[in-house]
Amino acid sequence: MTVARILIVAGSDSGGGAGIQADLKTVMALGGHGMTAITAITAQNTLGVTRAMPVPADMVLAQIDAVLSDIGVDAVKIGMIGSADVANAVADRLAQLDGVPVVFDPVMVATSGAVLADPATIAAFARLMTLATVVTPNLPEMAALAGTADVDAAARILVARHGGAVLAKGGHGEGAVLTDRLFTADDVTEWRAPRIETRHTHGTGCTLASAIATGLGRGLTLVEAVTEARAFVRAVLLAAPGLGGGHGPMGHGLIPNGRA
Repeated sequence: MTVARILIVAGSDSGGGAGIQADLKTVMALGGHGMTAITAITAQNTLGVTRAMPVPADMVLAQIDAVLSDIGVDAVKIGMIGSADVANAVADRLAQLDGVPVVFDPVMVATSGAVLADPATIAAFARLMTLATVVTPNLPEMAALAGTADVDAAARILVARHGGAVLAKGGHGEGAVLTDRLFTADDVTEWRAPRIETRHTHGTGCTLASAIATGLGRGLTLVEAVTEARAFVRAVLLAAPGLGGGHGPMGHGLIPNGRA
């Protein structure tokens, strides 16, 4: 039996709604095998992040090397990166991989509003973006990375600057219809769907990026992987169990078929 091996480089969420915890739930639901290199430990719940502690770069690399030397990897998902040192160390290591798709979710601010990346770390994102098959910023993150709030212009700037593709996520936009657009050097693919009104949105970005990575690891095209990932996120949003008093977790384990 073959299974897609997905390496997740991200932070831990003690509340189980986002980060490594959401990533692993997503990979499992979509038929993959999730492996982790934890970059930071956070104390958080649905109301916010109370503490965060970066993991030293050498320990992050030790986790990556342990996985690569034995199990191997079919795709990589990068989320919360922890520090500039970790960003550069991870970029050095991933640059040695040949033909392995990389999905980079440039996490800057949590759903609760907590800042999860300082300016030095954000500056180091450039190397990871250049290595990535696709970068999945939300609208504020994309504006910060590109220096403009114009979605089309920002996406095209990032594609031209780093190569690869940019998935401009529309969740932070206005209106009853949510639009996500995938920009490449040659094309733009658009998905539109009714906005799901819920406060239980913690971990949507992590979940989407991990679902894309799992699809790519299984051999799907990028458009196919994004299509499947968006459907999965919508399903788990609708299945949210209603936990916590703030931005609650989604229902990763509460849908009958992860690929439906």
